[in-house]
Amino acid sequence: MTHFGGVSKAALCGAMIAVALAGAALAADKDDKPQRAAPVQAVVDCRKIEDAAQRLACYDGAVAKMEEAEAKGDLVTVDREQRQAMRRQAFGFNLPTLSLFNRGEKGDDADRITATVAAASQGSNARWTIQLEDGAVWAQTDETPLGRRPRAGSKAEIRRGAMGGYWMNLDGQRAMRVHRVG
Repeated sequence: MTHFGGVSKAALCGAMIAVALAGAALAADKDDKPQRAAPVQAVVDCRKIEDAAQRLACYDGAVAKMEEAEAKGDLVTVDREQRQAMRRQAFGFNLPTLSLFNRGEKGDDADRITATVAAASQGSNARWTIQLEDGAVWAQTDETPLGRRPRAGSKAEIRRGAMGGYWMNLDGQRAMRVHRVG
């Protein structure tokens, strides 16, 4: 089973989907920004209390509820590095609710990845299937011939194309159209 930072790929994808669906279920304001989860909002609301002792008591209670929600799996926190890893792991899958992982990121970061090929095989239809080191599998969808066979260690650059398609360059060769299959 493929692991990423000590977490299995299946668990990582499951967590991403669960967080994305939970985030999508929350109401959004007119700017389409997701609202905070209730346990996090409770901590933020404590700042409004002027009396220091009451504010501290509020923080203590709110943080305890936040820890409880996290322990039960009702609240999942991820930092920027973890979000980037999740986006990279999901690159090529059509999961529109994952937009919350793009907050604070430049647009180009979400539109292309560079990876190393772990394995490559050519089917009877002469189309390539490429497995990357992170476990992602991409299949060629067009008839573009490659001058050099891809191999383990080849550099793959995959970018999002127009109309939701993807293009892969292998070792700087002409791009071929691909889609993610695993």
